[in-house]
Amino acid sequence: MCVEPAPPPPSRLTRRGVLAGAAALAGTSTLLTAAAPGAAATGRRLASGRGGDLVIEGGTLLDPATGEVTENALVIITGGRVHAAGSRARTAAHVPDGAPVLRADGKWILPGLVDAHIHLNTAAEARDAVRKGATSARSGSTNFYQDIAVRELAHQAPQQAPRLRAAGIFVTPDLGDTILADPDLAPLARLRNGVRSKEALRRVVDVNLARGADVIKTRVNERAGLPEQDPLTQVYDHDQLSAVVAAARRGGKGVLCHSYSEKGCHDAVTAGIRSLEHGVFVAERTLHQMRRRGTYFTPTLTAIAGLIDSSDPILAERGRSYLPVLKRAVLAAHELGVPLAAGTDSSGGTVQPIGGEVELMHAAGLSALDAIRTATTEAAKLLGLEGTVGRLERGCTGDVLIVDRDPLADLGVLKKPSHVVRSGLIV
Repeated sequence: MCVEPAPPPPSRLTRRGVLAGAAALAGTSTLLTAAAPGAAATGRRLASGRGGDLVIEGGTLLDPATGEVTENALVIITGGRVHAAGSRARTAAHVPDGAPVLRADGKWILPGLVDAHIHLNTAAEARDAVRKGATSARSGSTNFYQDIAVRELAHQAPQQAPRLRAAGIFVTPDLGDTILADPDLAPLARLRNGVRSKEALRRVVDVNLARGADVIKTRVNERAGLPEQDPLTQVYDHDQLSAVVAAARRGGKGVLCHSYSEKGCHDAVTAGIRSLEHGVFVAERTLHQMRRRGTYFTPTLTAIAGLIDSSDPILAERGRSYLPVLKRAVLAAHELGVPLAAGTDSSGGTVQPIGGEVELMHAAGLSALDAIRTATTEAAKLLGLEGTVGRLERGCTGDVLIVDRDPLADLGVLKKPSHVVRSGLIV
């Protein structure tokens, strides 16, 4: 049984209702109109609520793009964006009169980090992600468009949520209760074999795009985090993945793909995905394709390492056997020039610090600076935010991480920042 050909669902008629419903599910409806707690003490807020003024004084500034280290630095943020950053001699003249000051003496100053694969279903999770250093993020999908509501929350109350690229709902064979996320998905309930035909795949992508998704999330393999599933089992073939990619491209969007098996990774990459997620058994032939195509690798080492502590023996064994394989894949990708992005794959109400993923990148063989780049400059490129996030230079967003020690000597310090600044507002 196929889905009848149909034009993309209208966005103007229903998007407001979808956002309202998603906001209620995510717990954000009251926050959209409320000022963030402690606003009076965190810097001068703009009337729009989208940013503030702040001067960060003292401390050692690290530029991930160049590796340049500047002692006794100043970072001047006005209206939520960096006005100037660098040595005191070069920037002191730009300090506005009466601007709030955050002292960072003896500490290190970095741009806010990017979590390129995270599942944010509630306002509490969004706040937790920011507090743990992820001032920007890319969603790995949600069940009922909660990530789109979280993205809107981030526009209205920056301290409450990371700047987010939303993926909407998962393009997967079995939508389960997600079939209830949107009336335009209802025809898919008639399908005996799930979302597998090109018409059905296009329908799910089109609904996502109409509801405002920034990226499309699909899969090629089953899940590693469910003991009853085999993550090496392939659920979509090359042609089906190509149909998802083509539908996304018609809307000007890229695709991130949940992948594990060697063949699954290769099919996904050659189908034209933008980024490979997990990718434990990605082969060298596929890595060469990724380098040629500019395909990103988001290995989510945090999620795989987390399996080791599972009480389920199947999952624990997967973690123990998969993690060293994935670390070797990460290092091979880096040495070949495949772009890497840090992502925790946090879900289920627990937000892992993105700094832990940076630490695992280093454990896989990247230098400390290159590991930091996977959560700053490289991740910013993947999200289409190059020149906006990932650095602290004029015109970039005023997202800042302040840590107690030199992160180049101890990346673990990134997991517990002493201060997080989001759009010029202290979190």
